[in-house]
Amino acid sequence: MSTPLRLLIVEDNDDDAQLVLVRLRRAGYEPDYVRVDDEEGLRKALQRLDWQIVISDYAMPGFSGLKALHILRAHDANIPFILVSGTVGEETAVEAMRNGANDYIMKDNLARLVPAIERELRESLDRADHRRAEEALYQERERALVTLHSIADGVITTDAEGRVDYMNPVAEAVTAWTHEEAQGYPLTEVLPLIDETSRHLIESPADISLRSGCGASHTEQCVLINRDGQEFNIENSAAPIFDRNNSIIGAVLVFHDVTRERRMAHQMSWQATHDILTGLANRNEFSDRLANLLASMASNSRQQHALLYLDLDQFKVVNDTCGHVAGDQMLKQLSRTLRARVPINASLARLGGDEFGILLEDVNLDEAKEIASDLLQAIGESTFRWEDRRFNVGASIGMVPIQRETRNASFILSAADVACYVAKESGRNRIHVYEESDIDLGERHSEMHWVSRIKEALEENRFILFRQAITALKQDEKTPHYELLLRMRSEDGGIVQPGAFIPAAERYNLMNALDRWVIDSAFRYLSNKRNSGDYGIYSINLSGNSLNDEELPDYIQQKIDEYQVSAQQLCFEVTETAAVFNLESASRMIHLLKNLGCRFSLDDFGSGLSSFGYLKNLPVNFLKIDGSFVKDMNTDPMNRAIVEAIHQVGHTLGIRTIAEFVENKAITEQLREIGVDFAQGYHFSRPEPLEQYDNVVKLHRKA
Repeated sequence: MSTPLRLLIVEDNDDDAQLVLVRLRRAGYEPDYVRVDDEEGLRKALQRLDWQIVISDYAMPGFSGLKALHILRAHDANIPFILVSGTVGEETAVEAMRNGANDYIMKDNLARLVPAIERELRESLDRADHRRAEEALYQERERALVTLHSIADGVITTDAEGRVDYMNPVAEAVTAWTHEEAQGYPLTEVLPLIDETSRHLIESPADISLRSGCGASHTEQCVLINRDGQEFNIENSAAPIFDRNNSIIGAVLVFHDVTRERRMAHQMSWQATHDILTGLANRNEFSDRLANLLASMASNSRQQHALLYLDLDQFKVVNDTCGHVAGDQMLKQLSRTLRARVPINASLARLGGDEFGILLEDVNLDEAKEIASDLLQAIGESTFRWEDRRFNVGASIGMVPIQRETRNASFILSAADVACYVAKESGRNRIHVYEESDIDLGERHSEMHWVSRIKEALEENRFILFRQAITALKQDEKTPHYELLLRMRSEDGGIVQPGAFIPAAERYNLMNALDRWVIDSAFRYLSNKRNSGDYGIYSINLSGNSLNDEELPDYIQQKIDEYQVSAQQLCFEVTETAAVFNLESASRMIHLLKNLGCRFSLDDFGSGLSSFGYLKNLPVNFLKIDGSFVKDMNTDPMNRAIVEAIHQVGHTLGIRTIAEFVENKAITEQLREIGVDFAQGYHFSRPEPLEQYDNVVKLHRKA
């Protein structure tokens, strides 16, 4: 069977061309050929077909083999070209070879023609294979380079000695070295790593990989100090690179900049243990420090300590006459005063409202009294000014000595609170050291007073429901949404805010009764309004006590049936703190109520333990972002970042987000940019009575 051959013959003598064709046919080829004898014909033939080989005479009228060679090479540098002539001399042949001819053959020696053609065809195929391999290798390299240039991680490769030979743009940006500058430098100089805590140098995973032949990584507490002295928290890993003989020829190191995430984690951790307004430790952190101090006393019976519980005497006056902003400034001023006066080893915390705690270590009672007197004097000497008004500041301090036989942290805090109350009752601006007899007095004058008032209000039906709108920030959400808020109606018709009576209700197990009153009243209202077309969603707050009430789901089901309320209108809320401290009960309650068709919302998220992990176990519909992050997110980039992080985690879990304390347009616009679903706050609406009462005095205060 003949072998096809696409052959272009440049020859003015057809007889000579036929001799070439005869030779090829005898050798088993079937030429598909074209003969040309001038430049125009050659150019047209080259455009017509992809030729396997070109055979050309040297001397032709008005044309030459060298000219043909130049035209061919300009068209395709890879097609074999064989010069066949009866007149070519050695110098001409050498010139032709130098200009790209593959061979030259004399016409009187055509026996060499077929072997020469077969050789050139083989070499042409080899060259084509080589070009394809080179092209594939080039494309693979380009894909790898584009990938390395596009990824968000830094990539550095080294030789077997740990010297840099490649860096991608991210690595250049973070290290402040360019690829050209870093080449040949030790990786330890280009990428110096230290331990975040000890600040000691740590070995690069790349060096470990080069030494061990295995992968290595650093994922925690690894800090990169770049060429400009900037610090980046990074997670990095490395692996050795082997050649065909399994010898290590270098290493590749990949690192990810986690500075923003690490800072946010630190900030979230700080937020969980500190008061945002004053920067002092919060109540939880203070309690932990007190518990740790008590635990350390077990091994040293001679240690003496003291706890001071400080309450401002003029804070309510400032708040009521000048507003919350003035009250916040007063608390900041007092915090600075206390910081400047407490011993360096003392723990200072804001326990809530206008109350502060000071834990004095290694002091006896007399030393503690002296420190407390100095604090009272410093507070008394300070004056708070707001606009054109001036306020004298005073405080009352309760003191509890701490010795080895002292009971637990809860008792100490409670005793200090009572001692502070006694100091206030004794004339204010003074110090009172706790005595066993103080407990009865404190309880009698504070919490028991509210217990009786709560019970009377329940009996006389003097609780009132307010509602505040939860506004959709997206156009596709049409269903109205409200939160129901509990207030007490005093004997004279005024409104008592929940902060006054809820703490006593929680401590003396009255919250279950209050929650059931709210449920009954809310369901009755929804039943009455159903005929008027009110099908909005109403959020009802549940206390931590009610989460442990196993009979509550049955009670809710009973009330749904009694009032013929649609469960789709009901959304129950629990605070993050209550849910976490009662995680198993909260999860069970949420599942039971959702089985009834109700929705669930997690309130004040971010103000408590601020852990995203437990959200997977709480199938809530809404996540309410704590207002302490929202209220100044337009001026505080960290708070905006926290709001955005909470929103992103919520949406990842399929939970819609609600921002609290939205008080102006700027915050609203930022929430829309982030993608938060709903907003609640004074910018949209203030709490209003659910039903009008003629003898209710409306007070526009924060819910």
